Amino acid sequence: MYKVGLTGGIGSGKSKVAEILRSMGIAVYDSDTRAKGLMANDTALREALIDAFGTECYTSEGLNRAWLAERVFSDAEELKRLNAIVHPAVMRDFEAWAEEQQGDYVVMESAILLEARLESHVDVVVAVMAPRELRLERAMRRDGATREQIEARMENQITDEERTERSKYAIVNIALDDLEEDVEQLHRRLCYDAKTCNN
Repeated sequence: MYKVGLTGGIGSGKSKVAEILRSMGIAVYDSDTRAKGLMANDTALREALIDAFGTECYTSEGLNRAWLAERVFSDAEELKRLNAIVHPAVMRDFEAWAEEQQGDYVVMESAILLEARLESHVDVVVAVMAPRELRLERAMRRDGATREQIEARMENQITDEERTERSKYAIVNIALDDLEEDVEQLHRRLCYDAKTCNN
């Protein structure tokens, strides 16, 4: 199965691109959602997180996401430690999931695909980008967060310049009408790539 990595910084609209691809019948693996599910339900992963960060990681209701996010998003070393624990479990889950899918290609949506150096798990990388101020506005509106909180998260992500250098394709997401057309073109390219790669 041809695997496509879809990535982009906070507020870039990566999830919107994934949504459009889903509407076209493409199987999309949402790394963030799947990671949360694994962190909540995978016993070995849960134990590893408690060992690394303490019992505050979990409450009687499950994973203490807000506490963990506050701890890691403003500290690059803590974020690196979390990712080193979670990513191997997510990649195993993705590989198993991809084998079960149909179609020309599958997509792994991941905000930190490149930061975590996970591109070796996919055949091609697609980056979604947008101007910084627009990204800030979108993320503040979506998350109900302050500018400072979003900027702190941005600091832990690579620049759009580096993202472009490390991706085969890039989409600039400013207006929805243009985005849908751009995603359709991308889909045609990916179908071609997948068929070429598999022949």
